Parts: sequence; C-alpha cells; structure tokens
Amino acid sequence: MALKHSYTLIAPVYDALVQGAFDRFRRRSLQRLPLSADARPEVLIGGIGTGLDIPHLDPAARYVGVDITPAMLAKARKRAEARPELEIELHEGDAMNLPFADERFDAVVLHLILAVVPDSRRALQEAARVLKPGGRILVFDKFLKPGERAWLKRMINPLLRHVATRTDVVFEDLLQGCDDLHCLSDEPALAGGWFRHIVLLKRGQTER
Repeated sequence: MALKHSYTLIAPVYDALVQGAFDRFRRRSLQRLPLSADARPEVLIGGIGTGLDIPHLDPAARYVGVDITPAMLAKARKRAEARPELEIELHEGDAMNLPFADERFDAVVLHLILAVVPDSRRALQEAARVLKPGGRILVFDKFLKPGERAWLKRMINPLLRHVATRTDVVFEDLLQGCDDLHCLSDEPALAGGWFRHIVLLKRGQTER
C-alpha cells in the first residue's frame, strides 16, 4: 500500500495514537530552533502530518509545512487556523522530492518522518538541499543503533513499512549520504534511546 493511501486511512485516528505520547518531545525539539529578535527565520516542517507541531511553534519564525497526504493536511489547516498569530503556509508535497528552491530555509524540522518515508536518506538529502549553509535540521524519530541486531524490530519492519512506519532505519547510515551535514547533538528521548533528538548543522560560510 502506498504511503499516501495508508495515511489517508490512518488520518482519522492518527492524533489519538500519537499526540499525547510525543507532545513533550516535540516541544523539547522545537525549543532548539535558531530564533532571533533581529530577524524572523523561515522554517520548513517536513512531513507536518496533522500539524501536531503547530501548537508548540514560536511566532518569532515563519513556517512552511509540507505533507504528501491531503487528509492529514486538512487537520493541520484547522490547527493553523486556531493560531492566527502564526505565519504558516501548508503545501501538499513529498519529503523525498521537496517543491522548494535550494538553500531557501533557515531551519528544517523532521519529526517522525525519516523513519516513515520509503527512502530515508533521500528525504534527509532533500532537507539539506533546501537548507541554507549554517542552518540546522532538528530530528526527532526512532532509529536503530549501528550494529544493533534488534531482531524483533527488523522482523516486523516488512509489514509496518507498508502501513505506517519503518523500524529498521539506522541514522548513521543516512548521514553517509549527506556530506554537508554535521551532527551537533544526538540525545536519547524515550524507549531506551530508540527515539532520539538529533540536531544537524549544514556546513558553509555562514555557519553559526
């Protein structure tokens, strides 16, 4: 089943499944956005889904959210309407083929999307492409550790990857295809470190 179709089916119950469990981790990740009183950075939220990040966004930035599933975006739009103080645009699009120009955004948020898309490395490369040099990518997701056997997670992956998410992604493997990204921090979040908070910097002349 294509990801777009499976998440169309999941959309009515998605919030009930993940909202309460991950809210505090979303807030913690978003607190690391590079906000400044001197300028309003533009932030891309890749795979924004039903907009569960929106209640935690700081109005000091401008936001663009993208998701491949119209049914998920419909819920995100309602959340955006509930926060009229936010400047946020929502677009239908693929995290593995973003409809944006190179080096447009000051930061990119990837919450629970890299372990969902079929090609995780491609999605990370796309996030790096649209990010300005010196910008940051905030990742919150579940990843296996290098060399971790995790036989149960790997065993259920062929089923779950076609329905909702992948359970076999090794983050360090993704970085091998993204030479312009540098890991600033990598911290465990929950489930014994299966879920992690990761901050990446795009190297360049304007690093900060």
